[in-house]
Amino acid sequence: MTAWILAITGVTVLSVVVDLILPNGQTAKYIKNVFAFIMILVIISPLPSLINGKFTIDNILSSEEITIQENFIYQVNKDKISALETGITEILEEKGFKNVLITIDADIFEIDMQLKSVNVDLSDLVIDGNSSHIDIKKTVTDVVNQIVGEEVVVIFNE
Repeated sequence: MTAWILAITGVTVLSVVVDLILPNGQTAKYIKNVFAFIMILVIISPLPSLINGKFTIDNILSSEEITIQENFIYQVNKDKISALETGITEILEEKGFKNVLITIDADIFEIDMQLKSVNVDLSDLVIDGNSSHIDIKKTVTDVVNQIVGEEVVVIFNE
């Protein structure tokens, strides 16, 4: 595919250069027609391999040119974890729990990131007056599972 695109580009550039160099006249018309014919041949050159069945999408997708960019995956997963941590913290604040520190542990270098655990630091916890008679750990665990969307290990540090 890359060679085909480069061939089209090369013929196009060469025809433009020749067009600039040649003076106007009968010879220029013939040379332009020759380059147009060559351009058509270059464009349709992959058709025989398509018709013979040698061309498949799997050949393109399994080529060595396609690589996974680990930095991109790392950044996307890091942003996803940050958004989850912020979401958990905001809902806990709405429920009356202030100064709760949430840290999510996951393998952020994998394409389909799996969460290992959620660490909840309650050492600086401040509870709103309306939320003083509830089970803190159960409420926090329920909020974490609601935001994460799955059951994860919740580790409490007090």
